[in-house]
Amino acid sequence: MSESVSESMQLESFQLSAIDIADADLAMLHALSISVTWPHRAEDWQFMLDSGRGIAAVDEIGRVVGSAMWFPEEDNFATIGMVITSPRLQMHGAAHWLMDHALRDLQGYRLGLNATRPAERLYRSLGFRDEGLVYQHQGEVQTAPPAPALEAGEVLRPVTPEDHKALIALDKQAFRAGRRVLMNRLFPLSTGMVLERNGKIVAFSLCRPFGRGHVVGPLIAANDRDAVMVLRPHVVALQGRFLRLDTRQKNAPFSDYLLSCGIPLFDTVTTMALGCSWTTNQQAGAPLTYGLVAQTLG
Repeated sequence: MSESVSESMQLESFQLSAIDIADADLAMLHALSISVTWPHRAEDWQFMLDSGRGIAAVDEIGRVVGSAMWFPEEDNFATIGMVITSPRLQMHGAAHWLMDHALRDLQGYRLGLNATRPAERLYRSLGFRDEGLVYQHQGEVQTAPPAPALEAGEVLRPVTPEDHKALIALDKQAFRAGRRVLMNRLFPLSTGMVLERNGKIVAFSLCRPFGRGHVVGPLIAANDRDAVMVLRPHVVALQGRFLRLDTRQKNAPFSDYLLSCGIPLFDTVTTMALGCSWTTNQQAGAPLTYGLVAQTLG
């Protein structure tokens, strides 16, 4: 982190200082996200801290009152997330100050993020442009409707360590940047399913504990049918339990399947990009990200 991390900011009666987020108290970071009703557990925060870098804003007595993280991936691409300011500091410029640190550290990167409604104006003022919506489905799984039947040459099975290389490559096609390190962090935390067609993996899903229950993501497939195929085993396993999936699919067989499982639409966020076209203009038939790892990570 550059020396600029030690910069301070006078915000009305508050004197804020920026520290490396790796040095921030985990319990205080967790309390910060709780203050804005985000569902992250302390374990989810630790996963983010292990996967990226960032800053925390602290006040005069050392309380964490803001955060911003960024996650550089391969191919000169990074996502930005966990941009939080405590309720008492919102609307006073603290989030802009936090983003200034992130953008300074990420010069030369192509950037993507998923913006909550209150943050959209800030990101647009920094040059980010809208690319679409993410639909946050969540709730207690009520039922597991059948998926399409397997066809000749198809196999649906659990992920094995021997699959990891192929899954990383398929995720790169969908995400449009490599994220090998992140994927290798996810594998030991997740249960997974793959769909093979004539011996080739064409779709997969990972499911791990997160927030109030579990989240499915990434879920990578080239079409709704294949996406439902690799989703259903997780739905079966988690009936009666809380499940979340963030998707860019709307009014499609995949989103209809989520609704039929009793996983309603809860909220939306806006995907934005700077210096690239992150999620638009993808080739027809190419694999898509049907389920995000997290809104912060894409």
